[in-house]
Amino acid sequence: MSMTDPIADLLTRIRNINALGRSTVRAPYSTVKEEILKTLEREGYITSFSIEGEVPEKTFKIELKYGPDREKVICRIERVSSPGCRVYSGAKDLPKVRQGLGIFIVSTPKGILSDHEARTQNVGGEILCSVC
Repeated sequence: MSMTDPIADLLTRIRNINALGRSTVRAPYSTVKEEILKTLEREGYITSFSIEGEVPEKTFKIELKYGPDREKVICRIERVSSPGCRVYSGAKDLPKVRQGLGIFIVSTPKGILSDHEARTQNVGGEILCSVC
């Protein structure tokens, strides 16, 4: 059975494990998800991720990041653009999450970037999700 929205599935897995206070989560592999995880790692929202298994059964092992006293680094992670309702924005019109305290992950012609990186490189695109 195929999945309608694999990005939403990844975000839901992260959200659920984060709510439970656990440190690792596994998710099915895809190249788009890999780029999203690289952006989350670059921006400091996850500790690391690795790819496990062989081609038909590849999965991600994601290490979530927690602060001192096990406070959550990711307080909210949501899908913005969905398969039924795409949300696009130009470089100059990219909104800010919580007045700059969070990030949008944007799919641009230069790859998947955070909103800060997209503004710096002056590219817009599809807003995939928000993290704060």
